[in-house]
Amino acid sequence: MAQISNHMATAELQALDADHHMHPFSTQAGFKTKGARVITRASGTRLWDSEGNEILDAMAGLWCVNIGYGRDELAEVAYRQMKELPYYNTFFQTTHVPVIALSARLAELAPGDLNHVFYAGSGSEANDTNIRMVRFYWAQKGKPDKNIIISRKNGYHGSTLGAMSLGGMSGMHAQGGVVQNVHHIDQPNWWAEGGDMTPEEFGLERAQQLEKAILELGEDRVAAFIAEPIQGAGGVIVPPETYWPEIKRICDKYEILLIADEVICGFGRTGQWFGSQTVGIQPHIMTIAKGLSSGYAPIGGSIVCDEVAEVVGSGEFNHGYTYAGHPVSAAVALENLRILDEEKIIETAREQIAPYLKQQFEALVDHPMVGEAKIVGHMGSIALTPNKETRAKFAAEAGTVGYICRERCFANNLIMRHVGDRMIISPPLVFTRDDVDLLISRARKSLDEAYAKVKAEGLFVAA
Repeated sequence: MAQISNHMATAELQALDADHHMHPFSTQAGFKTKGARVITRASGTRLWDSEGNEILDAMAGLWCVNIGYGRDELAEVAYRQMKELPYYNTFFQTTHVPVIALSARLAELAPGDLNHVFYAGSGSEANDTNIRMVRFYWAQKGKPDKNIIISRKNGYHGSTLGAMSLGGMSGMHAQGGVVQNVHHIDQPNWWAEGGDMTPEEFGLERAQQLEKAILELGEDRVAAFIAEPIQGAGGVIVPPETYWPEIKRICDKYEILLIADEVICGFGRTGQWFGSQTVGIQPHIMTIAKGLSSGYAPIGGSIVCDEVAEVVGSGEFNHGYTYAGHPVSAAVALENLRILDEEKIIETAREQIAPYLKQQFEALVDHPMVGEAKIVGHMGSIALTPNKETRAKFAAEAGTVGYICRERCFANNLIMRHVGDRMIISPPLVFTRDDVDLLISRARKSLDEAYAKVKAEGLFVAA
């Protein structure tokens, strides 16, 4: 069976899916009793399922469809590239035109002296590259023991073994071990962990944990610090304004490489081309993926500064991927960047839509179950709580209430995810004011329905 029509009955599609498709981050048994929602087409900011329901995608796929769905230009570029050169590798002193052009364009866009790109097939693979690259860098400089990478609890850097180890998700660490010499410090989540401190005090305290870790582990052992400018999969955690300047000071003081994971924040998500520009840092390495091609083709990479690239390039770096710099993906990414630039999508999103989205989204804090609503650019989250004053957690297992709310969102044809008891959005950058109004309308309806269900089930209780 080479192709399955989208018009096959939904139940049949769901049965085939449950029998043969292993879903990521899922309990497979659930698909037998509750079939997956079958998405059949998309356009702009909307999805349609096999039952004909029109869905507002406030997550841009998986944080990635920045230019929206249905751009024929990307399909046409992919077709032309497949006809001309469908594949060739960049091993053994070879290259090709799409990867050359994309690398030059990324060097133009990236801040400072980030002028070199090592490609991968995804953000996870790129972060695996970063582990090996920073360790090779220090070894080339005569410091092979300088190999510890510091990261953050509840940070997310992918799900390969190396990327998962960099990330701080304990549930992932429990399933299969971690790479050695990765150390985690606490996240800058004031809402959940700030206690009686002001956000400003808390931001400094969390940043200064990096300095304490460097001193405890030994400056001669710590290779790099990796973090997302704004934590994405951890719940869209916006750090206090005091956090990043202090991190920057500490990295400069101890000559620690700073890796900014821009997989989610990059390519307009925070209102600038890169989240590093939004939070005011200049990293040595930036991890990229997702918005690089708006999800139309798989591609990722590490944008590397001059000095690190020079040192790494002084020896043979025994690392690479079959599909690194794939010509079709590179051509699609280049066209995606052209559209973002020439149509001024990032500027329009930042100046015309983001202020309205922020105003409307943060107003959700008046809901009886919402304690915090924060948004930067086109990524935001709301914290669900039974007590706004004390920022209390629910007595129920973490994520119980969030899941109820997510299910109501899906039922109301709104894609808004939950992370624990936080609800998160990451809409396409081509969202309009009408899209914002629809998002807020469906979000309020879903919150109301979830609140009623939580109250009825006796779950509106503080821990």
